[in-house]
Amino acid sequence: MPRSQRSPLLLAGLLAAAGVTHFVAPRTFDAIVPRSLPGTPRTWTYASGAVEIALAAGVALPRTRRVAALVTAGFFVGVFPANVKMAVDWRNRPAALRAGAIGRLPLQVPLVLWARSVAKNGEGRS
Repeated sequence: MPRSQRSPLLLAGLLAAAGVTHFVAPRTFDAIVPRSLPGTPRTWTYASGAVEIALAAGVALPRTRRVAALVTAGFFVGVFPANVKMAVDWRNRPAALRAGAIGRLPLQVPLVLWARSVAKNGEGRS
């Protein structure tokens, strides 16, 4: 399978795995929901997990790939504040955990670029 065909499926797999993890281990995600958001952290955890699963389906299907990948890029930007909160909250944790939390921040850039690339190369037509 050529790389251009694998890339959207890999992105869809990443989104699906992350989405399922929101339901399997919600406490991890509850802790990084910014306090400024209305409602409970668990609601945001489940909602974002459901969105990731829906985006995974959209990216996996050629007909909806372009739009879903663009929304995915926006989603990656939108969840960045949670990653910042995690990095701030974990500043006094052991070095390995702290490094992981800080390391997540720059990883958002390639994720956004990946989603945009999938959108650019996506079919988005019947």
